[in-house]
Amino acid sequence: TGQNICHQVKIAATRTDFVVVSASETGVYGHPGLVLLKDFHGRSALVMLSQPTTAHAAVLLLAGSVLFMTDIAASTRNDDNGISDANREDIRRMAGDVAQIFQFLNAGKGRHQVYDRLATFTDTIGPRLAGSKSMDNAIDYMHEALKADGLANVHGEDAQVPNWVRGQESATMLEPRNHNLAILGLGTSVGTSAEGISAEVLVVRSFDELHNRSAEARGKIIVFNQPFISYGISVEYRALGASEASKVGGLAALIRSVTPFSINSPHTGVQDYQDGVVKVPAACITVEDAEMMSRMAARGTRIVVNLKMEAKNNGLVTSQNTVAEIKGSKYPDEVVLVSGHLDSWDVGQGAMDDGGGAFISWQALSTIRQLGLQPKRTMRVVLWTGEEYGGYGSQKYYQDHQNESKMLNIAMESDIGTFRPLGLSFTGSPKAKAIITEIMEYLKPLNASRVVDNGGETDTNWWAKKGVPLGSLENQNDKYFYFHHSNGDTMSVQNPDTMDQCATLWSVVAYCLANMEEMLPR
Repeated sequence: TGQNICHQVKIAATRTDFVVVSASETGVYGHPGLVLLKDFHGRSALVMLSQPTTAHAAVLLLAGSVLFMTDIAASTRNDDNGISDANREDIRRMAGDVAQIFQFLNAGKGRHQVYDRLATFTDTIGPRLAGSKSMDNAIDYMHEALKADGLANVHGEDAQVPNWVRGQESATMLEPRNHNLAILGLGTSVGTSAEGISAEVLVVRSFDELHNRSAEARGKIIVFNQPFISYGISVEYRALGASEASKVGGLAALIRSVTPFSINSPHTGVQDYQDGVVKVPAACITVEDAEMMSRMAARGTRIVVNLKMEAKNNGLVTSQNTVAEIKGSKYPDEVVLVSGHLDSWDVGQGAMDDGGGAFISWQALSTIRQLGLQPKRTMRVVLWTGEEYGGYGSQKYYQDHQNESKMLNIAMESDIGTFRPLGLSFTGSPKAKAIITEIMEYLKPLNASRVVDNGGETDTNWWAKKGVPLGSLENQNDKYFYFHHSNGDTMSVQNPDTMDQCATLWSVVAYCLANMEEMLPR
């Protein structure tokens, strides 16, 4: 009829193929549950909401038809999941704000903003080993960027971190043929003399095999060709290989890189010398070279390698965690903390580990500020230093702030990739998990609403002893360890659309928790 029949329907996000909306109680043709939607192509869809009072429905349209509808009232009204009516209503009232976040990051001015910011940063600064000049430059860069973004209370907090310098390094097979081995020395490893170490190689597949063959090990370079089972299991060889080799008289350790996939790419990481054990040099080699030497050894071939490493440990130096905030409008002393670590290894660009996590955490606050939203409690971003050495920066932060634990609503860290988001890993009480589950209903349009256990990461696990809820990003990161700690960790790994989706999840969860009337129950 040409009349404006679409009453009180707020278009919250648009792009050429979908529309996200939130609807009030007044609907189409006077029916409070009926909503008319249109996309950019003029295609329409009528959607019947399951409850008339669904001021909090979010609908995702794809090619003119409903792909998914989030109707919190419908999804929870028959499900007593432990959440109070007051908390449920508190979450529902934020539907309009959530829709703005979706629109801003996926179709508005904020689209690809997080990717572009990260690309500029990593292209400018490069890798950022804690304690290095590059890391100092990264901290200075972020201070200026956070201030320019209009965030409050931008400052650094000191922490002592190791100052380890890689220097030049090489490994050359001398027998049975001349072959240059691709290596990366391990963090905190000692170096060799200028001439290096030339010795016969003993190849083993496990610590048990090494100790069973300890009589053969003295005076040799130990090569660990351990299979990749999982990062948590296989990383023990990187961490402890040098000390285990030293215990049986080995002169050095060359350890198969901790990765399920390789294109002759070594992966670095920190190693851990045990007290009372002679320190010997340690480096990772490629999967291909580890398997080649294993095949040679199985045929009884004598293998001789020369290892040269200039690595030096220069003690502890001062670095900083980087902090910025949006001050809470009602409960400014209560804090929702989002974080990622700013340091990386000294190879690649540190774009994935953990540039992505650090920058979606900045983006969460930036999005809320740019939208002009006013959360009730303070949102704080912390970009950690010294994570790659085991959490030096976050441990110092915990020591300095542990008396504030009762005011910390949640500590969130993204440090396992920013690929396609799946949901949130969470540690907290059953009642807190019920609230998180309710909030995650908003992420169903991204198919990222699942809640799984174990929300702690290296930099947030300190708070578990105080009972603080913990959250981490659950994402489709099955290829994460292809690039982890290697020269392959560059912006080419990152995808601008999936980074937007991760930032959407991170922003929605952080904002809702900052804007609820009550803190998460312990």
